[in-house]
Amino acid sequence: MRALTAMELMLAGMAYLLAKHAIADFFLQTRYQWANKGRYGHPGGLLHVAIHAALSLPVLLILVPRTGDQAGAVLGLEALVHYHCDWLKEQFVKRLQLTPETDGFWRAMGADQLVHGLTYVGMVWALMHPL
Repeated sequence: MRALTAMELMLAGMAYLLAKHAIADFFLQTRYQWANKGRYGHPGGLLHVAIHAALSLPVLLILVPRTGDQAGAVLGLEALVHYHCDWLKEQFVKRLQLTPETDGFWRAMGADQLVHGLTYVGMVWALMHPL
């Protein structure tokens, strides 16, 4: 059996992270989490981010980082970016009184999801390029 190429590892890592994101954001997220992500520091939002970080751990097995410190830093940055991206989207939605019936709500949701996806691109790149 041949070893996977770097490109194959990166694609596997991205596929895993995107699937993980769908599971954590759309299947595991409870009302307690999504209803409180706009309240800075609320345990509901922190729990949501903790679930994301915990589910990101297996990608480390896929990408085989060389240092645990770098992997920990990548997961910490994911949590930080994810938390603040969700919080900022909630602030935007609440201040503009956006609802799923408004175009702005879906633009905000799309921007939020794009930032999360780009975060995963950065994570995979960082894990594949140890310092």
